[in-house]
Amino acid sequence: MDTTFDAVRAEALFASPLQASQEPSPVEVRAAVTTTLRRFGVNGCAARVAGEFGEHPETAANRMAWALGMVRAAYQDLASREFAYAG
Repeated sequence: MDTTFDAVRAEALFASPLQASQEPSPVEVRAAVTTTLRRFGVNGCAARVAGEFGEHPETAANRMAWALGMVRAAYQDLASREFAYAG
């Protein structure tokens, strides 16, 4: 299920310098999301995504699919670890 948090985090990861070729870990993904949101804010990340879709739609769609998948995995990993500690 997509959430607003997933969308905002994916936009931040999309706007970050992190690349799929780096094969980032969940910790690296979460750090990139946090750093990028602090740097540009929610609206700034969204504007960067929109700009890329306008200028490079052929690559932007693939990057967004990658970002969304990475965000889901990175934050699911975090949630499952937190759940394990609470139990």
